Amino acid sequence: MTIALNPSQASPYDLFGGEHGVRMLVDAFYDHMDLDVEFAGIRALHPETLAGSRDKLYWFLSGWMGGPSLYTDQFGHPRLRARHMPFAIGNNERDAWVACMRLALVDCAIDDKLSAWLMGQLSGTADWMRNKSG
Repeated sequence: MTIALNPSQASPYDLFGGEHGVRMLVDAFYDHMDLDVEFAGIRALHPETLAGSRDKLYWFLSGWMGGPSLYTDQFGHPRLRARHMPFAIGNNERDAWVACMRLALVDCAIDDKLSAWLMGQLSGTADWMRNKSG
């Protein structure tokens, strides 16, 4: 993923509200995955408790958005596709993941332009993560 912002602008991490804002987004994302029955399919791909998943997504987004490099400091390069290969990810899983993020953006009242930017970035990556047909 590439972030193309003017260097004089705030980082996406700052625009999303720094630690608090990014954590709130991640928590809203996983709340939808955990509680909305329509996302039971992707929820089943995760551990019983989502605490570790919440932390890892927060750590990843933090560094990726220009904040502290929490994920890479702990685990090295994210290798997103390789780390997700053990899980069957097709169109339904991709679409559910994207839908959870869209709902989280709404829940957090993120500006429309900022939401569109993030979804543009993450949608391509979500599609790239598919490793099964259908």
